[in-house]
Amino acid sequence: MKRRALLLGALLMPTAAHAQPKKPKKPSKRQAPRPAAKPAPLHAAKPAPPAAPPGLKEAKTQLVAFNASPFPYRSVIPGTTKPFLDARDGKRRGHTTGRGDVYWEETTYSDRRSLLYLPQGFDPSRPVMILLFLHGQSATLERDVVLRQAVPRQVDESGKNIALVAPQLAYDALDSSAGNFWRGGHFARYLDEAAERLMRLYGKRSAGRGFNLAPVTIAAYSGGYLSAAYALERGGANHRVNGVILLDALYGEEPKFAAWFAARRRQAFLLSAFTDSTKDENATLQALLTKRRVPFTRTVPKTLSPGTACFVGPTGGLEMHGDFVTRAWQPDPLKQALSLIPGYAPVHGKKNA
Repeated sequence: MKRRALLLGALLMPTAAHAQPKKPKKPSKRQAPRPAAKPAPLHAAKPAPPAAPPGLKEAKTQLVAFNASPFPYRSVIPGTTKPFLDARDGKRRGHTTGRGDVYWEETTYSDRRSLLYLPQGFDPSRPVMILLFLHGQSATLERDVVLRQAVPRQVDESGKNIALVAPQLAYDALDSSAGNFWRGGHFARYLDEAAERLMRLYGKRSAGRGFNLAPVTIAAYSGGYLSAAYALERGGANHRVNGVILLDALYGEEPKFAAWFAARRRQAFLLSAFTDSTKDENATLQALLTKRRVPFTRTVPKTLSPGTACFVGPTGGLEMHGDFVTRAWQPDPLKQALSLIPGYAPVHGKKNA
């Protein structure tokens, strides 16, 4: 047994002695080694687009002096050579109204302020409209436009993305004078300044483009009709005016309103609501539109789309005139009219009236 074991060991020893690790196979000429994959080039990340201005968390209001304000005005009354300031008392200068009353420049025709208002949720990155409100006689911005007529509140409750601009006309006086709105092109200059002022009120320069391009709806109450009529006739901004709302305001200048709407009805609307106080003037405007073959209705439409002309009234007697901005064919008529204008998405978190 020992001999067999020794012979077996002798046979195995050379094999173990000559055993070596296997060498790696060389790649064949037919299969060349694959080059290592190159890392993909790193491209610079594209800068993120600037964030859109957010909607306002709360409403913003401001009374600010304008350079392009309606007053002071030191020229002539249109169609005459008569100076607007035709009365003197020492160094004081004043204007004599059609009633014979004299109002002095420093107290009645020197307030350069305009009311600016942006409702809660207002977003200039969305479609924007500007409401230009022209007050009537014996009015101030604080007492009448803000408090008594609640124009900012009605803008807010309309639910639309609307910026309000309201210039001070004759201050607390029985006078409808248009001041610098009588001048050719002045209305356009006023709107340009309003866009700049609204951008500052909002607080971001990125909002400026929206205000500069925004369509403008003119709403005139009572004596505000005169400023509206001249703004449409010679203001130089009819390409921006998308509608006119007359709130018992048609005390004259019917041909100017008829000519404007006949020329711009494919781009704008006209709504005139009235009491017995302006019933005859509204009948005259309807006749002028009929003569120009411009159709109109006598009811409030479902929408105030371009081409719409409607007359609502008379809704009552002269006793309704003083409160017509808040009580006409329905409570808060301005709010309803604004809510009927298509094309302006509601502000965030609000619904149409």
